[in-house]
Amino acid sequence: MQVIAALVIGIIFGLGILLSGMGNPVKVLNFFDVAGRWDPSLALVMASALTVTTLGYRLVLRRERPALAEAFYLPTRSQLDAGLIGGSALFGMGWGLTGVCPGGLIPVLAIGRIEPLVFLVGLVSGMIAARVVQARRRSADSQTPIVAPSSTGA
Repeated sequence: MQVIAALVIGIIFGLGILLSGMGNPVKVLNFFDVAGRWDPSLALVMASALTVTTLGYRLVLRRERPALAEAFYLPTRSQLDAGLIGGSALFGMGWGLTGVCPGGLIPVLAIGRIEPLVFLVGLVSGMIAARVVQARRRSADSQTPIVAPSSTGA
């Protein structure tokens, strides 16, 4: 049942992206072009999404558990760190340079153009690189330093 629910929600999301024009990188880039051909429609899409999310969380979190899961899996960390800030900055730069957001990328793959596919390859490559870097950091953090025996020189 979870797979069917995810499929239905994905179809609704994809249709919303395509119908709103948010799959069109030019429309997204025009939102960022406040000194030129500014298009405020992305702000309406974001405001709609935030409204639905806020209301949805308020309603759903009143329940004992989700309808299709054993428990709620909510974030536990709330602190800002260098990885979160740096990752957010890179995400924003990528979105601002290309006009393509990963959430909007999936439905756009269906139009059959090469550009979204190239973007997807770059996106997945970046995700893999980030995981490799994180794994190396964890590995380096878990190694205990070797301490040389002290010589007192009697």
